[in-house]
Amino acid sequence: MLWRKAEGLREEPKQNRVMRQLYLQAPNDLRMREIEDPIPGPGEVIVEVRGATTCGTDLKTLLRGHPKFPMPTPFGHEFSGIISALGEGVTDWEVGAEVMSAPTAPCGECHLCRRGLYNLCPTCMDGLILGAFAQKVRVPAHIVKRNLYPKPRHLDFFEAALMEPLACAVYGQQCLPVLQGKSVAIVGAGPIGLFHQMLALNQRPSHLFMIGRREPRLELAREIGADDVIDSAVETDLVEAVMSRTAGVGADVVIECTGQPQVWVESVRATAPGGQTLLFGGCKSGTQVPLPFDLMWKRHLTVFGVFHFTPEAVAEAREHLCSGRLPVEQVITDVRPMTDYHEIFEDLKAGRAVKYGIDPWN
Repeated sequence: MLWRKAEGLREEPKQNRVMRQLYLQAPNDLRMREIEDPIPGPGEVIVEVRGATTCGTDLKTLLRGHPKFPMPTPFGHEFSGIISALGEGVTDWEVGAEVMSAPTAPCGECHLCRRGLYNLCPTCMDGLILGAFAQKVRVPAHIVKRNLYPKPRHLDFFEAALMEPLACAVYGQQCLPVLQGKSVAIVGAGPIGLFHQMLALNQRPSHLFMIGRREPRLELAREIGADDVIDSAVETDLVEAVMSRTAGVGADVVIECTGQPQVWVESVRATAPGGQTLLFGGCKSGTQVPLPFDLMWKRHLTVFGVFHFTPEAVAEAREHLCSGRLPVEQVITDVRPMTDYHEIFEDLKAGRAVKYGIDPWN
């Protein structure tokens, strides 16, 4: 893996009245534009972005759009940086503070939040931060209140930008039973699948399978510590691949990270009696999946999906990042200047990279 720290990539940015920002005009129409610097409203802060990272959702949105990202739209939502301006009433932060942030936060007051279902808060996506691929980004007041954290100086800006996707994986595994001593199969070797692998290995399962495509990602899964790596381009029958390695029993826990309907079905079929199938990868809106309910009944399976994350998952993800116990830096193939945006997303389309760090100032 090619990997460079943020330090030394560029000179300190100067104060500008205009800034550069990536802007998605329409599917497959990504542009760079210059706009006026954002101004913080009451309770808000402006963060000068020092490290942003690409996401699988970014690529899907670029290719076909996304219901949560109406176009035209500023692009990118994983970032960390330095506070450059404070809105009225902000007293807990100072200009110059190094921070890491999630792009959403729940209201904390609705009936779902009161039940602890913060990820299902009906206003959670209101004020979603879009535009992290920019020199500066405005953080809304409700996010400042709940999901903005100080970044320790030892933590690299690009690693800190991974807090949001890691929080998604953390929340998924918080919903699973303890994995220690269980066999675990992860389907999909993208960044989220690799985060799930890191978190699962931290619980010491008896055996961990990684199933996916593209050799660079599979090699990374080996380096991170998968006991068995299965190339789905070679072994095309997922169920048979798992069953042949588990004496026909299946994996105790299967974590599906592709969002493909057929893979949802195969993941259920590859789950051992009494096991759990986590359908983590979201299918396209309106998709209908013919799950094998007879088999789910006979095997006493628990099959469920999860959506988004909670503030508790964000806090745990931050703790993982700050402690350095997970090798998260390995998912960042390289750090590149934002001006390389065409090449960056062409590489991601072709599978030549797992995830890129984007430097808006270089």
